[in-house]
Amino acid sequence: MPYKEIKKSAFYEIAKRLMDILSSLILVVLFSPVILLVAAAIKLDSKGPILADTPERVGRNGILFKMFKFRSMIENAHEILRENPKFAKLYETYRHENYKLKDDPRITRVGRFVRKHSLDEIPQFFNILKGEMSLVGPRAYYPDELRNQQRKYPNTREPVKVVLSVKPGLTGYWQVSGRSEVNFDKRIQMDASYVRKRSLLYDLWIILKTPWAMISGKGAL
Repeated sequence: MPYKEIKKSAFYEIAKRLMDILSSLILVVLFSPVILLVAAAIKLDSKGPILADTPERVGRNGILFKMFKFRSMIENAHEILRENPKFAKLYETYRHENYKLKDDPRITRVGRFVRKHSLDEIPQFFNILKGEMSLVGPRAYYPDELRNQQRKYPNTREPVKVVLSVKPGLTGYWQVSGRSEVNFDKRIQMDASYVRKRSLLYDLWIILKTPWAMISGKGAL
């Protein structure tokens, strides 16, 4: 996918990468008890793997990557939604509701809790260590989501190019400012605004706001 780079200083890029690596290593250690508890709860609650088998996401410069997430849905949830005729109406709703469903029947009991408090995102620390993601950045979108939403909102094509010039983030401006309550056109504008204004202080401000967004669960689906 095409992208439009908004250049920042070499100091910012190096400092941000160092912050990503150090923060992720520390957080993996701190969250290790939570990781074990969530993994055990997922296995006891429903059949399937601990990590979700989801389609690839669009990363920096339009390169696809596999995002690590704890499984919060039934096994093969994405294939079932897209390919099972019984879910055809639900899939249409999914596409028209900005790729979110308020009452998604595929979500498990444990999955509903971990999604509300963003615990399903914890494995993305390893995406950050691999250099595929950053601690702070835009949302990581699905390829079909970007294509379909740009057709629905033609005015988002330029902001999408800006967003795809940086690594997606574990958290970001839109995540701490409404999360799933924000429609795609507003969300992509918020993401593009972050890319243009990003700095170490701005990243730190977003990081400090993230714990409350996780605890409150506001706007989560």
